[in-house]
Formats: sequence, C-alpha cells, structure tokens
Amino acid sequence: MSDTAAPAPSAARSEDGGGRIAAELLKDDFGWALGVIMRRYLRAAEEIVNDVPGGPRGYQVVASASQNLATNQGAMAAQLGIDRTVLTYLIDDLEAAGLVSRQPDPADRRSRRVVATEAGKALWQDRQAALANAEAEILRVLGRDESAFKELLQRVAIHADRLDPMHNACQVVEELNEQENRSRRRR
Repeated sequence: MSDTAAPAPSAARSEDGGGRIAAELLKDDFGWALGVIMRRYLRAAEEIVNDVPGGPRGYQVVASASQNLATNQGAMAAQLGIDRTVLTYLIDDLEAAGLVSRQPDPADRRSRRVVATEAGKALWQDRQAALANAEAEILRVLGRDESAFKELLQRVAIHADRLDPMHNACQVVEELNEQENRSRRRR
C-alpha cells in the first residue's frame, strides 16, 4: 500500500461521507480494501470478546474447549499458537471465571484436557452468534453475493497461506498490529 493512498479516504469523507469518491480514488488499492475490512472486523470482534478473561485468546481457548478440538493442554497450545506457559495462566483465569475446567487426559494421566463448562459453552455459542452478526454487517453490502465472496476469499486465503504459511492464527493479528503501530509512528 502506498503512503499517498492513506490520506485519500479522509479527504473523500469530508465531501460525501467517504463512499463514492473514496471508492473511485482507491478502487485499485487492494491493501487499503483489505485493511479497512480487517480493521472493522477486528474492532467488532474485540468489542464482542473483550469481557472474556484473556480477551480474544481467552475466547479462542473457550471455543476450542467447547468443540473438543484439542486432545490435551499441550495440543491446544500448539493449535492456538499460544506459548504453553502463557496458556497455563490463561486457563487459570478462565477456570476461575467458571468457563473451563482441567481434566486428566484419559490417554496420558500426566496430561490435562481443557473442557468447557456449561457456562463456557453458552458463552461460546453466544459470542459465535455475535461474531457471525458482525461479519454479516460488514458483508451486507454484497447481498446475495456474500456466499460467493466468502468462497472466493477462502480460496485466496488458502493460496496466500501456501505462499507464506502462518504458524498460528494469532500471527496475522500480531503482524497487523505491528504494521499499524509503525504507520502511526511515521505520521
């Protein structure tokens, strides 16, 4: 994304709310479009999970535990890309909030499984629905084309991940935050 593209949206907003003029000025700026969509989604998601202990990472733990996605705590750490030590403290907080519990792993009693409580499952279902609503709000402009867009976006994401694989889901957000911080410092 070029440095000259950043001021255009605010200049356009002052004329017509940002719609028509910004779209014309930035119609070929792929990075700007992705950034705006990602920023809106991340803000909405943060509002939805900010009261969960550990925020987005805490929500990921509850979601994984609610769906039985990890066989044990170590597998969960690898799956979510969270350092094992950090995950231990995060689970402590979620356990204190009554959202998860640790149970012995039947396959290895030295290991622990993280299991969602009924309250954790209810929270996950509630927040999952709220995240779907936030996504729908962003994509509403597409109307019937929403599912086609999501399918195409998934194909592009899979291809991009093959070109530059992520080690974990948190990596994207962390890299975006770093880029945004660098951009703010330059202003």
